[in-house]
Amino acid sequence: MKLTDEQIAASMSRVSNWRREGGREGESIVRDFKFEDFKKAMAFVNSVAVEAESMDHHPDILIHGWNNVRLSITTHSKGGLTEKDFSLAVKIDVL
Repeated sequence: MKLTDEQIAASMSRVSNWRREGGREGESIVRDFKFEDFKKAMAFVNSVAVEAESMDHHPDILIHGWNNVRLSITTHSKGGLTEKDFSLAVKIDVL
């Protein structure tokens, strides 16, 4: 089920350094990460992939520069943010 604005606001308090992007249709939560080097950035991406695959919920991943990673999470099938998006973000925060 797609979350309401109030539910999204409450869920944002559960995650660290994520921001909302987009409008109500197609909205996502996004976080940027910076690593010491390319190898550590790729190791992080692989760790995210393991968590995402275990949940069958896959973020958009952008690797840019040589040590920057941007993750964007949304539930495409629902057209916006759901509890599953925040559950994945919490797991990523632990990585």
